Amino acid sequence: MSERTDRGDGLNKRLGALVAAADLPWKRERLMMLDAQISEPSFWDDPQAAAKINQERTRVDEEIQSLDGLVGGLTDTLELLEMAEDEDSADDLAAMDEELAGIERTISGMEFERMLSGEHDSASAYVQIKPGAGGTESMDWAGMLYRMVNRYAERKGWRVSVLEFQEGEEAGVQSATVQIDGAFAYGHLKAETGVHRLVRISPFDSNARRHTSFAAISVTPQIDDSIAVEINDSDLRVDTYRSSGAGGQHVNKTDSAVRLTHIPTGVVVACQQERSQHKNRATAMKMLSAKLYALEEEKQRAQADAIAGDKGEINFGSQIRSYVLQPYQMVKDLRTGHEVGQPQAVLDGDLDGFIEAYLLHQANA
Repeated sequence: MSERTDRGDGLNKRLGALVAAADLPWKRERLMMLDAQISEPSFWDDPQAAAKINQERTRVDEEIQSLDGLVGGLTDTLELLEMAEDEDSADDLAAMDEELAGIERTISGMEFERMLSGEHDSASAYVQIKPGAGGTESMDWAGMLYRMVNRYAERKGWRVSVLEFQEGEEAGVQSATVQIDGAFAYGHLKAETGVHRLVRISPFDSNARRHTSFAAISVTPQIDDSIAVEINDSDLRVDTYRSSGAGGQHVNKTDSAVRLTHIPTGVVVACQQERSQHKNRATAMKMLSAKLYALEEEKQRAQADAIAGDKGEINFGSQIRSYVLQPYQMVKDLRTGHEVGQPQAVLDGDLDGFIEAYLLHQANA
């Protein structure tokens, strides 16, 4: 058996595992059920529910077609490979190598997506960035992280909406919140939740000394409207203020920006995206609901771990990654051990390696 045949057999096994995990027979039945619902005369009586059913129908159909197409493509490629090896045609074998490489990339991508199977992984995400203690140095670092997250979203082709942005006193940001809309945005970006540490020669220090700065990224899913999170008006403090900074400096000259503080938990959210105070409050309430929902989930996980005897600390505020610019160059994730020697590439949004390592680490935990 040739090396190419071994490679093809390996791809066939990996694809078989994907097909088995996808449970295609159930998905085909589900597709028929959804088509039957869509054909009902009363289907559009509830437009919101109809839109969700249409979205599910599209997602299920695309998965079926994608796997069916890949199975057929790999089968054809393996048959052609056998013929090319029998004829010992160099050109045909080179073409088969390219075909196998393309199929392997597709299978690897699907295997990666399988790791995004959490309840809210497919959702859009709210990303909030705040500096730690340290004044201008930390605000500048928060601004760098803000740019990093935006660049990553651009690479993915996701849409970014600035919900709140407060410029730093001299540089960077005091606080920023963005909504990132895209398939599995939360599933990817949840890996960034935590405290990020920067070591560099400070551009703000006239003595060119090395400084360590901290900033936090918080990522929560945009939860479905059908998930009820009870928020009492008496538990809220509502502040309004004038929009400022990126995405807000030209919004208007009135106090349209809204900041909500949930007094029992101390969770704070803000929105300045719209000219209307009413619309900004509605968006802020959605963000608050998402944060409170995520907080409750975290409490439940902590309780489950305590019952299981896991003494490890579960804390969104724990340091997750170090970025060192001087005296050497390195970015290292402290949860997974994944590290690279090109911090500028990471700060330009090259996060896939860290996110994949995190998802693998979670899957094997």
